[in-house]
Amino acid sequence: MSFIERVDHLLKEKGEEFSGVVLITQNGKELYGAALGYANRPWSVKNRMDTRFRVASVSKMFTAIATLKLIELGKFAFDTSITTVLNLPESSIPETVTVYHLLTMTSGIADWFDESGDWEETWRTFIRNNPIYLLRRNEDYLPLFANSPPVAPVGEKHRYNNASYILLGLLIERVSGMSYFDYIRQHIFEPAQMTRSDFVPLESVESEIAEGYVPVMDEQGAQTSWKKNIYLVTPEAAADGGATSTAHDLYRFAIALREGRLLSAEMTQAMLTPKVLEDDEPYRGYTWKYGYGNFFLTDQAVEGQDAPIVRWGHTGEEDGISCRLYCYPQQDVDVVVLGNQSGCAVELAWDLHDLVVKNV
Repeated sequence: MSFIERVDHLLKEKGEEFSGVVLITQNGKELYGAALGYANRPWSVKNRMDTRFRVASVSKMFTAIATLKLIELGKFAFDTSITTVLNLPESSIPETVTVYHLLTMTSGIADWFDESGDWEETWRTFIRNNPIYLLRRNEDYLPLFANSPPVAPVGEKHRYNNASYILLGLLIERVSGMSYFDYIRQHIFEPAQMTRSDFVPLESVESEIAEGYVPVMDEQGAQTSWKKNIYLVTPEAAADGGATSTAHDLYRFAIALREGRLLSAEMTQAMLTPKVLEDDEPYRGYTWKYGYGNFFLTDQAVEGQDAPIVRWGHTGEEDGISCRLYCYPQQDVDVVVLGNQSGCAVELAWDLHDLVVKNV
């Protein structure tokens, strides 16, 4: 079978396990595009290639680029202390935490939500004790972590941390004089021609946005129905994630980044270079690394800084949301998977990864 036939067969095998869109391009040309499942289940409105999806943490890449842009402009530096700029002397955030530590998630600070352990149970407890409908702006998150003790020494290692990107969002607002959202619109969405991307609250009545769905399970673990995710995720986007976009817009974003339309050549290279080890344990023959709002897979067989990059990009997971933006420099292939069912992009993205690496 051809590559396209293999992808088509894979998606047919997934059936109702996946709801969303898949876009695969190579050398600037579309290889494959498909929309599956429903944007609105009650009215049986199907997803389309131009359907807009909440992309969760994929939009951390926007925050990282905005931060690098302001470093270019001399507004602050990688070694700038975040507590000094934001005037947080009474917080538990160490004065030695720098912009670099936040970008690479090596700050060791407490997160606004602890994703370790039993994620689902911890999240249920969190939303019972914290009215998430009040989380509307980046500063709304500060009380959830600013006075919590650090979980590790500054710079010790990478630990995935949403609070780091909340602080970067506050930094962007402080030094630019603009709201975080307007800064991203003006300096990323506009130059990348992401005309269908924005920051849309869950309760807003906006056109062509897929609703998020979470499976309802019985006591035996069998799925019985679906429910909307409206009480399970934060109502608005923040600097740590939650923008709304389309598959083609995210592809345009990847192209704009590579072509240097968002950053200088030096900062573009920095954005596309891994900085720290993300996980000590190799997976499927790959070493996981993290950069500036960017996950990297490198070949485990080649050690050191010269290890070839197999893939870069970011994941996005929330209840009712499952997204991937993956770019494969060796094959010049970009893969965008936007899903509106919990976890539906996880296995699919790895299956597509294997097809790209082995068959394109």
